Amino acid sequence: MPYLKAVILEGLRRHPPGHFVLPHRVKEDTLLGDYLVPKDGTINFMVADIGWDPMGDEDDAFCAGRRICPGFGLALLHLEYFVANLIWRFEWKAVGGDEISLEEMQNFTVVMKNPLMAHISTRNI
Repeated sequence: MPYLKAVILEGLRRHPPGHFVLPHRVKEDTLLGDYLVPKDGTINFMVADIGWDPMGDEDDAFCAGRRICPGFGLALLHLEYFVANLIWRFEWKAVGGDEISLEEMQNFTVVMKNPLMAHISTRNI
C-alpha cells in the first residue's frame, strides 16, 4: 500500500484535477519575489506549476494552505482504497496498441486530451 499511495500522490502532483486554487487577496502591499503586489491585490496560484517546480517544497504541491478542504484526508484515503480494489480485482490491458498520451485539456476539471481505452477482465482471486 505505501507504493500505491506514492503512485497516487505522484499522479496528483503531475496531473492535478484543477490547475488553480481559489484566489487569495493581500491585506497590505507585499513583495512576492521581485514583484510588488498592491494592497487588496489578488493572487492566483497555479497548483500544476508548483507541483512541477524541482525546487519547491513537497508539501506545497499537495495543499492549499490552512484553508484546504477538511475532507481532503478522507477523500485521499477513499481514493487509495478504490484504486487498490480496482487493481486487485481486475486485470487491465490497453486496447489494441493505443498510444498513451498524457496531454491534458481543460473541461470542468483538467482531463486527458485522449482518454485511455482499456480492456478490463476480472481476476481469479
